[in-house]
Amino acid sequence: MRDIRESDWKVLRRLHPLALDRYCERTLGECVQIATGGAESAHARYLALYRLVQARDKTLGMAFDNPRRSTAIMTLISLARLDLLTASELDALSDETREAILRALEPLD
Repeated sequence: MRDIRESDWKVLRRLHPLALDRYCERTLGECVQIATGGAESAHARYLALYRLVQARDKTLGMAFDNPRRSTAIMTLISLARLDLLTASELDALSDETREAILRALEPLD
């Protein structure tokens, strides 16, 4: 994977904590729904919550752990794929980087 422009790297470094907070907020919302769902037993809700946190933690690790400039494009693609970046945040990136992200998000036909 190629390195990205310095300006795009700075944008990613600014967006990284915002996207992480969005991801965690979304996950916590899912946790609340599971924890307060009264249709299942407390144990069933606990198990569902445990499985959810395990799955979300794995995704969090892949998207957020150890950000490096050499993997910045892949990180940005992951964040976009998880719907953690706004259109205006994507617009802050260079045309080249934004186009690479959008190409990666296109469905394969």
